[in-house]
Amino acid sequence: MTTATAAAKPAPPAKPADDEILGKAYDPHIVRRLLGYLRPYRRNLALALALMTVATAANVSGPYFVKIAFDNGIEAGNVGVLSQAVLGYLLAAGVLWVGTYLRVRIMAVTGQNVIFDLRRQMFDHLQALSLGFYSRYAVGRLVSRMVNDVSVLREMIVWAMLGVIRDFFDLAGITLAMLALHWQLSLLSFLVLPLMVIATEIFRRRARASYRQVRAAVGWVNAVLNENIVGVRVVQSFSREEHNFRVFAEDVNGNLLRTTNRAALIASVFFPTVDFIGSLSLGLAVWLGGLAVLGRFDASFGAGGPILTPGTLVAFALYIDRFFDPIRDLSQRYNTFQATMASSERIFELLDTPIDVADAPGAPALPPLTGRVEFRHVSFHYEKGGLPVLSDINLSVPPGQTVALVGETGAGKSSLVRLISRFYDVTAGAVLVDGHDVRAVTQDSLRRQMGVVLQDPFLFSGSVKDNIRYGALEATDEAIRAAAQAVGAHDFISALDQGYDTLVGEGGAILSGGQRQLISFARALLADPRILILDEATSSVDTQTERVIQTALQRLLRGRTAFVIAHRLSTITRADLILVMDHGRIIERGTHAQLLEARGRYFQLYTMAFAERPAPAA
Repeated sequence: MTTATAAAKPAPPAKPADDEILGKAYDPHIVRRLLGYLRPYRRNLALALALMTVATAANVSGPYFVKIAFDNGIEAGNVGVLSQAVLGYLLAAGVLWVGTYLRVRIMAVTGQNVIFDLRRQMFDHLQALSLGFYSRYAVGRLVSRMVNDVSVLREMIVWAMLGVIRDFFDLAGITLAMLALHWQLSLLSFLVLPLMVIATEIFRRRARASYRQVRAAVGWVNAVLNENIVGVRVVQSFSREEHNFRVFAEDVNGNLLRTTNRAALIASVFFPTVDFIGSLSLGLAVWLGGLAVLGRFDASFGAGGPILTPGTLVAFALYIDRFFDPIRDLSQRYNTFQATMASSERIFELLDTPIDVADAPGAPALPPLTGRVEFRHVSFHYEKGGLPVLSDINLSVPPGQTVALVGETGAGKSSLVRLISRFYDVTAGAVLVDGHDVRAVTQDSLRRQMGVVLQDPFLFSGSVKDNIRYGALEATDEAIRAAAQAVGAHDFISALDQGYDTLVGEGGAILSGGQRQLISFARALLADPRILILDEATSSVDTQTERVIQTALQRLLRGRTAFVIAHRLSTITRADLILVMDHGRIIERGTHAQLLEARGRYFQLYTMAFAERPAPAA
């Protein structure tokens, strides 16, 4: 999608994203799955239904008490009956209030518990999914599932679901009460229902299209906001603020305003139409009923039946006024149910995503490691039937050795080390740690004994101290400082405003790239891993910081098995073993001196790296 930061006239996508697609108003398969989340709270639902039944009975009985007050109280001059009828009416109103309050309270609590269960299940599932899933699924879509789609389900559970049942209860109760009171006048009052059906169908179709346009416009606004916020440095660097504001205000936000106004126009036409049709029904009933009360119209059509009294006519007027309320409400619920079905489908699609890397049933925990790593005829590709990333890798690394991996981009270096942590499973062969196939032990016990430092260090919102102890929550402040000192991070941390308690901001925003990398080193080392993986961990630091890290690493890597992917070949000259990779294969292996003497691929890479290094300033 072209957005405000890229073009003068951005246009929303022609094809709506899945967040903007509306589903069916009712999908039995999805409804059955949703009911599964409600099953633990079936007592709450039963109580809510019981309260709804009581409230509906109270709502329906109100107009009947008015009839008694008119016919048996006022008409007969009986003050006692009049008082009792008024008391009954007030009592019914009180029961309706209490029943509605308790029902809403129960369903609000139930809905929140269901959403709590669902979000917990989604979060647990997201953490169990492999890196392969995250490489093909946008983060924004995941956040939308957890926030927007789950919120739609909450709206449905708390309000819409029982609201629809209540509407049908009210319709059934009012209809039965009207028919019991005077079925002939009831049929006359229902003559306007075909108009209501036509108006509702027109509204449903127009509202569906309008609702979809509004969702698309909201999605466009969110996309442009995200792009402008994430790219704010580029925006300000090129002085695009005024242009971006104009495009956002006129095209993006203006489009949302126009679509929202169209949706409001449709609603502003439909709901007065419902009221007008209700008024027609009421006017027809009062006119014909009034003529019948005056004796100028046979409301029974010659079939006999109850006499139409003034009290009956007033009760009918009240019933008709209440009859169209649930119809209006049901029309509003249509879009809610469509959005619910679409959101539920997206949520269940996420929950049904298979976990590519899972613990084997009954897998034991990995015992304390010494650090031996073996690759036995390992081959790997990311997608089934895709191009091989690694081909027939054989490697045995004794405990405590440092292995460096070099090669051009796409040679398979990162893929190889990710197999050790079992972020992916091998396609063929086996990866063994201390003789244990990594697929045969629990992932938790494997990764707790490994430390990983990535090329792009990620820090969580919180303090420096919290980020360092992320992999060792029980670590003391003294241990945290010792780890920071070991990697050369203590001095700059101490210089921060609040030292180790300084909040780093989202993603470590207040720190430089080198500082973030040093903290990630301290985090990995505090966990005291037996196997340490450094994935181009020094590529984002300056030369001075690199020297600090190298000094610390020489001491800290001693006694640990380490795999180092190096961007700068000068950082791996002391490695015990250097592997040169090309197109998923190990084409050379040996020490720095041995590989230089062989004058092969490593020699070319090494001499090229120094040839490209700029000469020092005079």
